[in-house]
Amino acid sequence: MSSTSPLILADGITKRFGPNQVLTRVSLEVLERDVVCVVGPSGSGKTTLLRCLALLEEPSEGRVVMEGVPISTPSPDKQVKAAARDVRSEIGMVFQHFNLWPHMSVLQNLIEAPIRVKKMPRDKAVAIAESLLKKVDLFEKRDAYPARLSGGQQQRVAIARALAMSPKVLLFDEATSALDPELRREVLAVMRQLAREGMTMLVVTHEMGFARHVGTRTVFMDRGEIVEAAPGSAFFDAPQTERAQRFLQQFADE
Repeated sequence: MSSTSPLILADGITKRFGPNQVLTRVSLEVLERDVVCVVGPSGSGKTTLLRCLALLEEPSEGRVVMEGVPISTPSPDKQVKAAARDVRSEIGMVFQHFNLWPHMSVLQNLIEAPIRVKKMPRDKAVAIAESLLKKVDLFEKRDAYPARLSGGQQQRVAIARALAMSPKVLLFDEATSALDPELRREVLAVMRQLAREGMTMLVVTHEMGFARHVGTRTVFMDRGEIVEAAPGSAFFDAPQTERAQRFLQQFADE
């Protein structure tokens, strides 16, 4: 790791929606160049945690800290709100269902935020976008619209769009779960390449092979809590809790 302090930190996050408590005192740090994979059964709070870190939800208790600066708290004050504005573009998120703008071409999807948010000159934004489309092997689709793309192509465009903002960390929310096996492989190949290049990533996933072989750390969540965390493949080789053992048994034959 290039730094011992977390790039992004969930510090004791509890999240409630009305009477429903989804997260309970969750603490998780992501260091620079980490690939942290968050696994667990559906409904365990994984996506809600990601949305809190992406500043799409405010915690009911606890805080989100980026490079030592609080960027999200319950009822944030002016200082926290200003810090959140400063770093929002540095946290990229790739959603399960792509969330591309259907009325824009692939190229337009990539250049919209850099031009509007970062005030980047159009020619520079286009050059970066075209470079990223080559990276995800979709340059020839630059003028196509999302409806004309396969699910795997749409998700690769979504990854390129997130990268176009030059984020410090990329958050993936079940980025392959809406895809069939062949298309999943396309997207996982891009994610593996990003990991090799040192991109800091927090990945909510059911792809146990990716978590085992690419993740620097695996975090297991259940019922809104982090039950277990281990480096590399240790979680898969020797899960410490009965809940984790039961979870992994589902994938024993894969």
